[in-house]
Amino acid sequence: MTTSPSTNLNFVSLPRESGHLAYNRFDSGNKDLPEVLFLGGYKSDMNGTKATFLDDLCRKRNQTYTRFDYFGHGSSSGDFIDGTISQWVSDSLAIIDDITKGPLILIGSSLGGWLMTRAAVERSHRVQALVGIAAAPDFTEDLIWATLNEEQQNAFLKTKLLQLPSSQDPKGIPVPLEFIEDGRKNFVLREALNITCPVHLIHGTQDANVPWTFSHRLSQRLKSADVSLTLIKDGDHSLTSPFALNMLTSILAHVSITNP
Repeated sequence: MTTSPSTNLNFVSLPRESGHLAYNRFDSGNKDLPEVLFLGGYKSDMNGTKATFLDDLCRKRNQTYTRFDYFGHGSSSGDFIDGTISQWVSDSLAIIDDITKGPLILIGSSLGGWLMTRAAVERSHRVQALVGIAAAPDFTEDLIWATLNEEQQNAFLKTKLLQLPSSQDPKGIPVPLEFIEDGRKNFVLREALNITCPVHLIHGTQDANVPWTFSHRLSQRLKSADVSLTLIKDGDHSLTSPFALNMLTSILAHVSITNP
């Protein structure tokens, strides 16, 4: 067990070829409820508001819960600028395969909504339900590349690096061209998805980062007939208001008793 100096969060390390993945797991020992795995957002970590809220909630419910940091995030090894969607999908699958057990509920926030979808396709026999919070599938193409004009795209192709404006960092977020190109290998909005489990998507109508239409588009690609999309009026991208978190609580209770 290691302690992160930045978050003061106890975590365990899963060895990987790329270094290690930091994760925190509450094992309730309760086999009557499926395990919950939380997949966080872009540049987020397992000590964020929703990650810790779910930790508290699952402990109260006596439901096994795992949260972790992707490569280049939080307490995991690697530089953020070297991360790719493929790498983070691989990280998610490693946690599923090596750390979790039995039926799973995947809860994905923003980037995590994309990754949970890819994981559900790859591990369909393990996934009982999906819960997306402001899901951002295919954002590398539709929210970064597609928003550049021709001159900006040509400059990006030449320099192979883009500084993405960020309210959290005055220097912006460095985006390598490889990150965009790799994203195209992981698209989930361009064709039908063989996902048949229940899927519940939550999105805020005032999300300034990822429009709610992304969750709607995702819902249309799923093979499952049990798909719901809840729009939270005036909800922002974080969806950490008491109303949004209460909605998440209700959805988790519902999908936890749904037959796989």
